Amino acid sequence: MAIVPILMIWVGVGSLPAVITAFVISFFPIVVNVATGLATIEPEMRRRAAQPGRHAPEILTKVGIPRAMPYLFASLKVAITLAFIGSVISETVGGNNGIGFLMLSASARNDAPTTFAGLFAIAIMGGDVRDLRHGRKRMTRWAFRGEIVG
Repeated sequence: MAIVPILMIWVGVGSLPAVITAFVISFFPIVVNVATGLATIEPEMRRRAAQPGRHAPEILTKVGIPRAMPYLFASLKVAITLAFIGSVISETVGGNNGIGFLMLSASARNDAPTTFAGLFAIAIMGGDVRDLRHGRKRMTRWAFRGEIVG
């Protein structure tokens, strides 16, 4: 929330500061979780993957990325929520449109139904992770087989 006024000065008022805020607030949990996933590869898997003739990019694509997928999807669940929070805060602080702006202007008019409608819309958008769950099932079902695809 502290960077939103600075973004308003740098890029102006509108939807761009909301997009940048959503990106920045979501980026770091994803990076930290994926790095944790890569750091927690079992030593046995590292030994099996580091065969003569295999290069680091090949090991990363065949062992590292599959093992980090569950961590990636776990962080995406958190990042979706944080992205909505960041964009709504940005719209509230200095936007001229969007749900945050709608809620702020409705609360200034003491229009409780519109304020709650905006809050309900945010809750629906933040809670709808069905597509994410489907993608996680497709991408991580093979991650824990214990095999190195070669």
